[in-house]
Amino acid sequence: EAEIIQAWRDEQTTHGCEIEAHLLDVADGGACTALASQLQDQHGPCSVLVNAAGITRDATLRKLEPEDWRAVIASNLDSVYNLSRPLLNGMIGAGFGRIINISSVNGQKGQMGQTNYSAAKAGMHGFTMALAQEVAAKGITVNTISPGYIDSPMIRRVPANIRESILNSVPAGRFGLPIEIAHAVCFLASANAAYITGANLPVNGGLFMH
Repeated sequence: EAEIIQAWRDEQTTHGCEIEAHLLDVADGGACTALASQLQDQHGPCSVLVNAAGITRDATLRKLEPEDWRAVIASNLDSVYNLSRPLLNGMIGAGFGRIINISSVNGQKGQMGQTNYSAAKAGMHGFTMALAQEVAAKGITVNTISPGYIDSPMIRRVPANIRESILNSVPAGRFGLPIEIAHAVCFLASANAAYITGANLPVNGGLFMH
C-alpha cells in the first residue's frame, strides 16, 4: 500500500497538489492522538476530517467470533472517535470545521451476515447527530454520507453471481463510482453546505430510500 500511495502522490504532484501521507492504524487511539498532535503542530488546525475507514468480517451472528466483532467495531466506529476528538479543539479554536463520516447503506437498512458492520456504520450516524448538536454554534458541521455499492476492490471480491444479484437490485442499474462519493464529500466540505449539519446523505442509486 505504501508504494501505491507514493505513486498516487507522485501523480498528483504533476497537477500541482502537495499531499502528505501517513500510514496509521485508526483503531489505535494513542496512535491517532499522536498523529493528530503532530499534524496540528506542523500545519495548524484541521479544517476537514473525513472518516472513511472500513473493513468487513462477515458472518451470521451465530458464527460471528468475538475477534471479528471487535475488529469491525474498532476500525469502523472507534476510529471516528479516535480521530475526531483530538482534532476537534483546533476546529473550535479556528471557528471552522467539517467532519464527514463515510457510513454505508447497510448502516441504514441492515444486511444479513453483517451485524458487526451494520452496527458500526449505523453507530457512525448516531455519532454524527450527537456531535453536530454539540458544535453547531461553533462554525463546525458534522455530516454522514451513506454510499451504496461502489465499484471498488471490496465489491469486486464478491462472487460474480452475488455481485450480479446486487446489481439487479439497484434502480440506477449500475454500481456507484468512487468519484461520486468524492463529489458528495466536496459539497459537504464547501461553504455551500454551511447550513447542513447532522444530515445523512445517501449516495446509493436508489437502492434504499428513507
